Amino acid sequence: MTLITDPTPGHTIPTAAAAPRGEYPRPDLDRSARWLTLNGDWRFSSIDGESTITVPFAWETTDSGIARTWLESATYRRTIEVPRDWDGSRFALCFGAVWHRAIVSVDGVPVGEHIGGYTSFEFDITDHLTPGRPAELEVEVEAPADKRTLVHGKQRSIPRDDYDGVSFTPTSGIWQSVWLEARGRTFARSVELRGDSRTGIDIAVRVAGDAIEGASVVALVVDGETHERVELTCDADGRARGRIELAAPRTWTPADPHLYRVEVATTSGEAPDVVVATTGLRTIEVRGEELYLNGERLYVRGVLDQGYWPTSGLTAPDDESLVHDLDLARELGFNLVRKHLKFEEPRWLHAADEMGMLVWAEPACPSRHSDKAAAAFAAQIAPMVERDGNHPSIVIWGLYNEEWGLDWDIPGSSSRAAAAAAAYDALAAIDHSRPIVENSGWAHVRTDLVDWHYYEPDPATWARSVADLASGARQDFPVRLGPDFVVDKSLYGSPDFPRSGVPILNSEFGEGFTSLERAWHVRWQTQELRRHDRFAGYVYTELADVEHEGAGLVDGDRRRKDWGGLDPADSNAETVLIVDLVPERAGADFPVPTGETAFDVRLSHHGASVVFGHVQAAWVSAGRPFRSVTASSDSVPDLRDTVTSAGLTALPFVVSEPVQVTVAPPSGPARLLLWFVHDDGYVIARTFVDAADVEPHNRRGARQGQAS
Repeated sequence: MTLITDPTPGHTIPTAAAAPRGEYPRPDLDRSARWLTLNGDWRFSSIDGESTITVPFAWETTDSGIARTWLESATYRRTIEVPRDWDGSRFALCFGAVWHRAIVSVDGVPVGEHIGGYTSFEFDITDHLTPGRPAELEVEVEAPADKRTLVHGKQRSIPRDDYDGVSFTPTSGIWQSVWLEARGRTFARSVELRGDSRTGIDIAVRVAGDAIEGASVVALVVDGETHERVELTCDADGRARGRIELAAPRTWTPADPHLYRVEVATTSGEAPDVVVATTGLRTIEVRGEELYLNGERLYVRGVLDQGYWPTSGLTAPDDESLVHDLDLARELGFNLVRKHLKFEEPRWLHAADEMGMLVWAEPACPSRHSDKAAAAFAAQIAPMVERDGNHPSIVIWGLYNEEWGLDWDIPGSSSRAAAAAAAYDALAAIDHSRPIVENSGWAHVRTDLVDWHYYEPDPATWARSVADLASGARQDFPVRLGPDFVVDKSLYGSPDFPRSGVPILNSEFGEGFTSLERAWHVRWQTQELRRHDRFAGYVYTELADVEHEGAGLVDGDRRRKDWGGLDPADSNAETVLIVDLVPERAGADFPVPTGETAFDVRLSHHGASVVFGHVQAAWVSAGRPFRSVTASSDSVPDLRDTVTSAGLTALPFVVSEPVQVTVAPPSGPARLLLWFVHDDGYVIARTFVDAADVEPHNRRGARQGQAS
């Protein structure tokens, strides 16, 4: 980051390097040539008195220095000053997010108000600042404890509601970065880029400032050796649309995530305003019950991520931690992250663009239903698309989650169903370049994807239920909403919604009380989803633990758990083995055999071409992982007594017919490693099964009936 120095002798403006979360917050809409971070220490006033808070961390977090829950209002203050060389520019005061209501003043003069704790906002404060002269910035925040009809995601509420058991410490106050930007007197207020044609970039600009009508906008591709451009003229509303044709277009794919940087220069009789926006060329389409990315079949192998850290809550403690979660998801074999009930920072989305990770993006919800709550939820839709729509990594838009904000009951009233449908229509009218899910998990009334959330600890029940959902034999499943509250939730909230012809995928699953059990369920539950070609994908729940939720593959500090020798990347690979077995216990998939045992094994392959090869198997000591017998990910394990199946051929996106692997009995408890060797000699799929004593559950002392 370049040091910004004020011309006043002896006065240096604090730089981003010295501030917490001091990175430029919008690399996807880059004005970093002239900006100032306002993160750092602010004066903080509340009913508790005067103190200092570290922005941008919510006041409930320890990283904020406050660590105070159930504080319903507070005031932030600090001195701001823009450099003298910003004279003649406009000054934009930008907020990543503030929960819930922010009232902003400069030197005691109100400059704006914003309601909505997850959406970004900004105010033009040009008329309130003089370059080189300090001013007092004040942000009054209201953060109601009763959040039930407010957009609050998984924050706890007082009074508590039915969602309290799956909610976390609240996030109040400023919880994303605050900064100042210098802009031209007439500037690009928003820049929309779309590469859905895959041959060029469609551009829409909305300008603001002194002279919007007739303002000139030049959009120039600044990547590589080519510099395609388009010149536009704004109408009376300050809007301009056009298209940049690309001579040699390069698509954005997970394997080759090529991004285009487009410099947008706006002039209207003065020095130009310049911003560099980023996008990629890609399409995501629904064709019948299948998804296609750039015209090629896509199977979603996703993980749910709540973006939460132990000491800093919804705000990543540092940029490295923010981006590390994407790297971690990829290492675990996932190709998509469902960012749950949260608009994540643009830096995270930009990193997903750069690395080729697909994203399912969704807003936070209220918990109770009312006209006011539905309006507050809908008010997030346009800001979501305006801020994040340029990101090629976003391939699915989500809206409501499990009827949160719809009282867990879309079928129970026409008004709740209408609210879900209205949210879909509102989003589709703005941006239907991605499939939209109007109510993730349950009771769909208007959606481009039928997704379902299902948690089941018994492997046999899971396998039967998944098979029945795939075949259409059943359309509902049990959901435990409380200790004494189980309901049957349907995939469909309307008799008019088609029962076929729309992609169907699981978007929440996972079980296990301990980390070993969870790894066991990863192996078996994921293979059952892969067994059925009808499904368009899955989203495992979840990446990392959050407070009392221990469902993560890693803990809250992102430390790997004990996976019992499993490498989750094997279960989430493009190509996986499916063993025709219903396992009995974690660590004891089946009893130790006393004679030869035959296993039927299938291959689920989601590559672009047919694969040919053989399944091989060998016993190793109990609990021994593949990595201890494999020199590299592409080599064949060097094991004695390896057996080989007959040849197996797998077509793309068609589960193969089974081949049989017959093995001699081990001498005692052991692990059977199974791997598929391509005819070219490299391994493309791995799994294992454990043979051990299947001990009955110990229920000694259990109450046998009610006391008389």
